[in-house]
Amino acid sequence: MKSIYVGIDISKNTLDICIRKANQDAYHKIKNEISSIRKLLKALENQDNQVFVAMENTGYYNFNLYEVLAEFDFNTYVLDPKHIKRSIGIARGKNDKVDAKRIATFIERNHQDFDCWKPTSETIKSIKILLSQRRFKVKQKKALAQQMADLKAIKFNKATEELLKINKQNIKEINKHLTKIERLIRQEINTDQELKQEIERIKTVPGIGDVTAWTLAVKTEGFRRLQDPRKLACFAGVVPFEQQSGSSLKTRPRVSKMADIELKSILQMAALRAIRMKNDLQNYYHRKVDEGKNKMSVLNAVRNKLIHIALALIKNKTFYQDRLVLS
Repeated sequence: MKSIYVGIDISKNTLDICIRKANQDAYHKIKNEISSIRKLLKALENQDNQVFVAMENTGYYNFNLYEVLAEFDFNTYVLDPKHIKRSIGIARGKNDKVDAKRIATFIERNHQDFDCWKPTSETIKSIKILLSQRRFKVKQKKALAQQMADLKAIKFNKATEELLKINKQNIKEINKHLTKIERLIRQEINTDQELKQEIERIKTVPGIGDVTAWTLAVKTEGFRRLQDPRKLACFAGVVPFEQQSGSSLKTRPRVSKMADIELKSILQMAALRAIRMKNDLQNYYHRKVDEGKNKMSVLNAVRNKLIHIALALIKNKTFYQDRLVLS
């Protein structure tokens, strides 16, 4: 049995595909539509070969591929674009065809180091889209709030007063949209009792509210991937790494910039909430700060602890019990 390596570069309207077989490359460009994707993948399935399909994570634009790939028994990988970029060394020039080849070459060399992608549930797909829209609305709200602050700082006249009224009304509308989106997320969660139960478990952890729990559920595909807390902590960028080389380079351990920024930001807010509440995590934070530890380093440790506690609750099918409450 021979192996076929398929690299797919995804854009909104088209897919550039490189198919590698016995070091021979074939290129295809098709529409990013379910019918076109299914036709190409069926041609690969008819061959008596082991097929490895790889693509970068581009959000919405992957969804048609996901839907079709769920019908085939291929080894499928969804890769972080930064991982591929850093693996190719010095590169000159860039286009979709070249990117497809680079993805195919990368998965040919490294497929044994990655876990295969698995189809996600319809509930998680819906929550992903809804959370994405929620983030967009929150950004809009922040931008409007900043505009209002700027307008208030300048000399008032009739025009600026009208602009303030417009922005205030827009913010009011956005708040209504956010309420509706959050209601839709809860409705989706209620359709999956197992997911609902897992989210309720981790919401018992101090600092973890709805948005943090929803984000963790989405990033772990319903708590079915990144189940090792150390891997999830690394993915979230809350694990410090040492920088050392001989005697000329040695720095204090620092977190990596190669992280999921969205999850890292959400965990930051959760950690800040946790240390403002009376609980074990607050005690831990103040104890370490009193020992002379850097406040940001201790806060990062709290983020790490939130991940470990949440996944431990999922694994053990239990709820968080704070020792301060029990005592």
